[in-house]
Amino acid sequence: MASKRTIKKQLNGMIFDVVDECFSVQLYKTSQTEVTNKLIDEALDYRDQVLAQIHQAKTKKDYPVIYEQLEDKAVYFVEQLNGLQ
Repeated sequence: MASKRTIKKQLNGMIFDVVDECFSVQLYKTSQTEVTNKLIDEALDYRDQVLAQIHQAKTKKDYPVIYEQLEDKAVYFVEQLNGLQ
């Protein structure tokens, strides 16, 4: 079962990976800087949104739903990063 700690840990790891990969793309493909900056902003906005959802969750039954959304968004970010390559 997903817990608040697990969700936050997964979220921070995912956001770190997205930002790190965006910086790597910027290093090797300077033409992609604008696109990667938008993706970084989107990732950070998503992080804030999920943290707000976690803090608004009233019971532990809300956490699996948030965790599923996190997994779906992780797939989205991977697809976006693969499109930059």
